[in-house]
Amino acid sequence: CNLYSRELSKNVSREIRKILTERASHFNIALDDVSITSLTFGKEFTAAIEAKQVAAQEAERAKFVVEKAEQNKRSAVIRAQGEAKSAQLIGQAIANNPAFIILRKIEAAREITHTISNSANKVYLNSDDLFIAT
Repeated sequence: CNLYSRELSKNVSREIRKILTERASHFNIALDDVSITSLTFGKEFTAAIEAKQVAAQEAERAKFVVEKAEQNKRSAVIRAQGEAKSAQLIGQAIANNPAFIILRKIEAAREITHTISNSANKVYLNSDDLFIAT
């Protein structure tokens, strides 16, 4: 608010200097310098300036939230496109080579056995429990 008030004071001083110089010239008076020694604004005006600055900050914050939401939306779209492409490639792999499903089952079984082997509990499984059809 201080910076804005100083800038406004400069503008007011400049405008007063211009008006006084013009008026004095009508009376053949030349002003070398006009100096405003004290300038204060009313409480309502100061409150209005502060409210304007708060509103500008809130607008910037809202703009940031909107930009973040748009980035999240783009990210979700890109992620969905990647997953769709992955599903398409898996579908093509299955269509071209049915053994791909068996490979995926073996990979899943490997992950399950790794998780179980690191567990403190003891579990006994047969191949049917690991999704491996023989």
